[in-house]
Amino acid sequence: MEPKTGFCRQTGNYSCLRPPIPLQPINQPLSAAEFCFSIFNSTFTDGATTFSVNTTTGETLSYSQFVSQVRSLAYSLQQRYSLCQNDVAFILSPPSIHIPVVYFALLSLGIVVSPANPLSSNTEIAHQIQLSKPVVAFVTSETSHKIPSLTHGTILLDSPEFLSLLTQSNIVNGLTKSVKVNQSDTAAILYSSGTTGRVKGVMITHPKLIAMMTVIHHQNTNQGQEQEELHPLSLFTVPLFHVFGFFMLLRAFLMDETVVFKDRFEFEGILRAIKKYKITYMPVSPPLVMAFTKSELTKKYDLNLIMFLRSGGAPLGKEVTERFKEKFSTVELIQTGGGATKVIGPEEAGRYGSVGRIAENMEGKIVDPETGEKLPPRWRGELWLRGPTVMKGYVRDEKATAEILDSEGWLKTGDICYFDSEGFLYVVDRLKELIKYKAYQVPPAELEHLLHSHPEIVDAAVVPYPDEEAGQIPMAYVVKNPGSNITEAQIMDFIAEQARKTVAPYKKIRRVAFITSITRTPAGKILRRKLINHSLSHGLSKL
Repeated sequence: MEPKTGFCRQTGNYSCLRPPIPLQPINQPLSAAEFCFSIFNSTFTDGATTFSVNTTTGETLSYSQFVSQVRSLAYSLQQRYSLCQNDVAFILSPPSIHIPVVYFALLSLGIVVSPANPLSSNTEIAHQIQLSKPVVAFVTSETSHKIPSLTHGTILLDSPEFLSLLTQSNIVNGLTKSVKVNQSDTAAILYSSGTTGRVKGVMITHPKLIAMMTVIHHQNTNQGQEQEELHPLSLFTVPLFHVFGFFMLLRAFLMDETVVFKDRFEFEGILRAIKKYKITYMPVSPPLVMAFTKSELTKKYDLNLIMFLRSGGAPLGKEVTERFKEKFSTVELIQTGGGATKVIGPEEAGRYGSVGRIAENMEGKIVDPETGEKLPPRWRGELWLRGPTVMKGYVRDEKATAEILDSEGWLKTGDICYFDSEGFLYVVDRLKELIKYKAYQVPPAELEHLLHSHPEIVDAAVVPYPDEEAGQIPMAYVVKNPGSNITEAQIMDFIAEQARKTVAPYKKIRRVAFITSITRTPAGKILRRKLINHSLSHGLSKL
């Protein structure tokens, strides 16, 4: 294995440069929730430390109240609803202090957690329910009408009846029925973004979550005296139903953080919350990083306590990262690469544009999508991963699962990536989203990063547009700054000039359309299929 990159030329695989971290025995019954509780900081049971805050309602929950309510809800679900191990529970609710309680209670019982976007349409919800087959749903009075009849009905999170389920701990100190959760059991079904096709249900197992949290706990323990003196406060604007938000919530509990929930993405409201609650840490999506970088509103608020922003859910360009660091020099901006990569220490966090090195206990390889050849450092190809944090597969879709998981346990991520000469991983784009221009492949994300570097562009997305001569040409949807008079031709000239400096000359924008906003998922991913459909029905400027 090469000491700088972790690359083995004999196998073509990349490994972590750090020693492996011991994991829980796979044959030991253990849920992800019980693993968290087993390493929980018992000093927080005095009731003085706040675990969660709702900025909309002002409700708060201490760590001791949280643990008590989790135990109480788990007991109530067994006694009143007769929920069984491996049943699926659907959750359709905006963020609140109750959602973490529901997640942990269900996980501790071995019930599969299946959260969805509360803004989804009835048709989208029906498709997700058809995939996951839930027996009960946790909803609010605003989302309950979207749920069909289920075996155990619905539980209203904003009702007195639900609150009564949280107050049984004075009757019982533990669960009346012993639950042994097999680590091979599915812990959660989380839904794919559906950016290029129909939504799928991604099965996440308990050992995957435990392995990810073991790395976090190992990091937290090793920091010891180096941890910041301020109690960490996290502002959550990322959706809790998305894999990034779901994992960040578990991480917050392990890191003894106070979690502040904000359910509306309104930038100045976010800035007010940062100031009011003295936020030190934020899991964020790339659009929010761009807002921090470009908005003049940041000058109105004291943001000096923020130490870390962790970006996930979608790629973040090097240009945006560098501009953010110019503006906020004291804030560490870290890009998360899912469960595959893990940035540890400022020497790795400072590698702008990279998602870090391969994590402990993981393997990776870069594969040529056409030939299947394993590629060395600096060569681009599809990232394949193997290790304990790889997903189980797609629920009720063996064909799709077989297409991304091979017989040796390798997950084909669908991401075009490369490792540099020091083993840092860079995400270029999604394989399915590459634009086939003549004989070349053009990653939309590269052109989007260049567009974002223009001071008069607020947001942008690049999609393929059919062309008789070239096959496909790159077309840009652009959101201008208010009052900007920039033209389509000026944008295309700007990208052409940037392309001569930083990318191959054939990587140009050849159509432009102005739009009021870019359609994205709650996690920040561009919904390209909607933009492609829009482009086919409108006449636009062409170079």
